[in-house]
Amino acid sequence: MKRLPLLAPVGLLLGLFLFPLAAPAAPVTSGITRISFTERSDDKGYVIRVHTTGKVRAHSLDQSETEVTLTLYNTRLEPELRRGEAQGPVQRYTITPSDDRIVLSFQIDPARPVEAAAYPDRDSDDLLLGMIYKPVSRPAVSRVADGFDETSSEHWALDCIVLDAGHGGKDPGAVANGLREKDIALSVTRKVGAYVEDRLGINVIYTREDDRFIELHERGRIANESCGKLFVSIHANAVNNRTARGTETFFLGLHRSESARQVMERENGVVKLESDPSLYEGFDDASLIMQSMATTAYQRESERLASLIEDQFENRADRLSRGVKQAGFLVLWRASMPAVLVELGFITNPAEARYLRSEHGQDLLASAIFRAIRDYAEQYQRGVRYSMN
Repeated sequence: MKRLPLLAPVGLLLGLFLFPLAAPAAPVTSGITRISFTERSDDKGYVIRVHTTGKVRAHSLDQSETEVTLTLYNTRLEPELRRGEAQGPVQRYTITPSDDRIVLSFQIDPARPVEAAAYPDRDSDDLLLGMIYKPVSRPAVSRVADGFDETSSEHWALDCIVLDAGHGGKDPGAVANGLREKDIALSVTRKVGAYVEDRLGINVIYTREDDRFIELHERGRIANESCGKLFVSIHANAVNNRTARGTETFFLGLHRSESARQVMERENGVVKLESDPSLYEGFDDASLIMQSMATTAYQRESERLASLIEDQFENRADRLSRGVKQAGFLVLWRASMPAVLVELGFITNPAEARYLRSEHGQDLLASAIFRAIRDYAEQYQRGVRYSMN
């Protein structure tokens, strides 16, 4: 029998040795369809959800002070990827695909350092990236600016706020679409107070906790004689135009628009029900100007809180914001501290009335106000505006 020459097998073996076959690529097991951000229910951080079409078999996590990098192996980007807006400690983020992996890089706000951890969701194929805020040492606070003459950080600790539910008792406030302003104000105020006490540990003083009539000067007295460092008065709006909608937050000052004047006159109209309207005879444009000059720091702080509230309404509660405004509200005139008046929406608008009536709507509005107070308190305690000399 004629034997085949060995040259071919030897050449084949030599070729395999010199030019080995490429190892097959690991199969892609998952696709990313969406990135979303959710604040933790305890307000201690955020959870970033990586929505996927299947289980992510392998991932790795790297972290520095200003960046968290999550790498997902054997994963691809789906064609219609939805990218949620960066929130919380994340200032921005990038998604970088390569042959067998996806790299997610999150830029972290240096002022809000986090501890990150990645783990699979129990109820889906998604991968979760948890970011818990690290404790931040806070400098002592001393308020030595216009309108403040105390230098004790303990005296000025933001440890107590006053929440004022507008109207009450014989004063229903605005009435429309089966709603009374006094009821909406009280319900939302209670929710805000519960959030503040439970999650911030800040003492809350209420000007009223039930359906009773409290005169405007009395509300100011309660604020001034309590431990209050902040005053928030909560109301609902009303006009003849049934299509008017949106939130707005006021601080004390001269009104600069006709709509602000109308809101002011409606809210101040309660003095007609009070026992001694003459108590407000000294309240006019001249007194407003003088008080604004004497309490410049209060005005700045009030405007800052009002801006935080409107920002939360617009971006957290998804409400139309009509902005921050000034007007001469008697209830703010009596409060010797940073003070704002919040209009939650128009009960004269049928759609907003349904929202204001609903438990869901009230929860969102209360949560928005709470978050603004929380952000204000954090900035306050860090001494953003007033620091030790």
